[in-house]
Amino acid sequence: MADALPARPDERPAGRGDKRSWLRKLVEFIHPGPDSTGELIETLAQAEERRLIDADSRVMLEGVLRLAEMTAGDAMVAAPRMDLLDIDAPYEELLRQIIAAAHSRFPVYQGERENIIGILLAKDLLKLQRAPELNPRALLRPAMFVPESKGLNDLLRAFRLNRNHLAMVVDEFGRTAGLITIEDVLEEIVGEIEDEFDSQEDRGEIFALADGTWRVAGDTPIERVNEAFGVDLRAAPESDLEVEFDTIGGLIAHQMGRVPKRGEQHRIAGLNFAVLHAKGGAVRWFKVARAGGKG
Repeated sequence: MADALPARPDERPAGRGDKRSWLRKLVEFIHPGPDSTGELIETLAQAEERRLIDADSRVMLEGVLRLAEMTAGDAMVAAPRMDLLDIDAPYEELLRQIIAAAHSRFPVYQGERENIIGILLAKDLLKLQRAPELNPRALLRPAMFVPESKGLNDLLRAFRLNRNHLAMVVDEFGRTAGLITIEDVLEEIVGEIEDEFDSQEDRGEIFALADGTWRVAGDTPIERVNEAFGVDLRAAPESDLEVEFDTIGGLIAHQMGRVPKRGEQHRIAGLNFAVLHAKGGAVRWFKVARAGGKG
């Protein structure tokens, strides 16, 4: 029997002999011959100019390209700024911390902050309200640990396979360097992602917390803050009367000379503003306490 005819080049089985990514194939189809990531990104800009792709698509494709060159250490929340829970803290303290930080997942430690023993979902803590005899350890989920050098492409794949949304990042000596979430990775591709604490209904809002402090959105108008707390931020000695700002986040960032990071604090007009959540070059949420009060 005659030998079978050899397959034509375009009939080769998918995935064999051609290790180029689908993105590289797409860009080479538009403009053949890029030799580096920089050239690929330049080609994407040209494609946008020619209206072959829109601006949002270009930004996302550039994010995909850059993601391949980034590691967990590049996108993590550094250890000093992590919100952790102490497994030995009483229920009321755990609840207060969860409400104040407004995250859905928390690393839990025992003894020293370095000793992470698991991850607690905020919703799981409610089970203790109905069953106080339940051991909090039974609510913990296994913690995922990754090195600082782990590529974000590989980390995203691991998140999907393991159905995890948060990983602890460790340095070369095995110490906790920070944490990273699946949202942190995806934002490197698509830009800022609005979460449950970023909803349109919450913007510009002020919420009283159980410990006598308040959660205040960074885009809350200054006049609304003045009214809620009975102060005049524009007339405070710390204010710069030569510069006008509409929001509390803009005012505090100007006074500090930069956008503050999570955990940093600033005092003005007898109010202490502690940053709870900062994303996209702006403060999303402050925790506000009167000077000398809690928080």
